Amino acid sequence: MANRTVKDANSIHGTNPQYLVEKIIRTRIYESKYWKEECFGLTAELVVDKAMELKFVGGVFGGNVKPTPFLCLTLKMLQIQPEKDIIVEFIKNEDFKYVRLLGAMYMRLTGTSVDCYKYLEPLYNDYRKVKTQNRNGEFELMHVDEFIDELLHAERMCDIILPRLQKRQVLEEAELLDPRISALEEDLDEVETSEEEDDEDEKVNLRECSHPSHIEEVIEIWIVRVGLHLHATGVAAHPEGEAGPLKDEAHHQDVIATGNVTAAKALVGTAADPGKEGIAPSLQV
Repeated sequence: MANRTVKDANSIHGTNPQYLVEKIIRTRIYESKYWKEECFGLTAELVVDKAMELKFVGGVFGGNVKPTPFLCLTLKMLQIQPEKDIIVEFIKNEDFKYVRLLGAMYMRLTGTSVDCYKYLEPLYNDYRKVKTQNRNGEFELMHVDEFIDELLHAERMCDIILPRLQKRQVLEEAELLDPRISALEEDLDEVETSEEEDDEDEKVNLRECSHPSHIEEVIEIWIVRVGLHLHATGVAAHPEGEAGPLKDEAHHQDVIATGNVTAAKALVGTAADPGKEGIAPSLQV
């Protein structure tokens, strides 16, 4: 009696809900200590309390094929068949990740293809770590989004053969599902937007730097530096008493400086006229 499906339960995928679990595994669950002590007399409301106590997920383990508490509660939910609203609340629960995974597992086993994609795909954004127990009884780490990805694409999960899902593309073409927008695509859009804003800021800065008032300041500083350079060169090349060579050298440097100042003035004129584009003459000493 305790192992029978409730009388008013609906058939899932054309069969008794408990038959979604293979007979050999189902028998092991009925014989397990956890099933007899913790799952006896559970209702849909009490399953929540047991789900909150879960510490890991998994199927069966060990040489004698022992079921995990996660697998036992999955079979119990198939047996009592809780309302869909309760399962949706399981999936939306953000405080207890194993409650969420239990609801996702049940939805994958009993829900339609549309419901599976609709309620499970949002969990791709959950990156929390969870513990899983493998066949050898060893614990491994995985993430919630990995668990959900396997539910939607693998053929077997937690030693239960998963019902076949229709391809998402088929459901989209039939207008039963909207195209999925990945969170990564939204992040890429934000990155591209920020890069475009940075480019615009750089262009504004370049326009400000090319303003005539800024160029005039640069030219004034440049002329001062040229004067200091000429003075230092003349003193170093001609000691006191050699006035003739000093004048010739100073005259030669004045010609160079005059030519550079003329080029600088031309640069100011180009910057003042936004209609002219060209390469500014180089100002070299």
